[in-house]
Amino acid sequence: MPGVVMLTVFAYDVEENRDRRRIATMLQSLAVRVQKSVFEAWLPEEVAERLASKAAAMLGPNDSLRVYSISATGYRRTKAYGATALLGPQDYYLV
Repeated sequence: MPGVVMLTVFAYDVEENRDRRRIATMLQSLAVRVQKSVFEAWLPEEVAERLASKAAAMLGPNDSLRVYSISATGYRRTKAYGATALLGPQDYYLV
């Protein structure tokens, strides 16, 4: 049985270009880039955890990764301003 699906936000700060590209490419496989180093995806919690663990394994000693899981309640209070629209829930998920 799949876990709870939540909006997951991945934000990173990576010094090395090669590592930054590798992490971005991996995140793009399941998430949508909404800013240069910020990705969003509607994912079951176990999929989000696997993706975060893979990205974290690529971090250098001075790099960081933040992962925020936003529940339905939090999503209703979330706002997006500017050119990028807020990622809405989908009827299907690619895993």
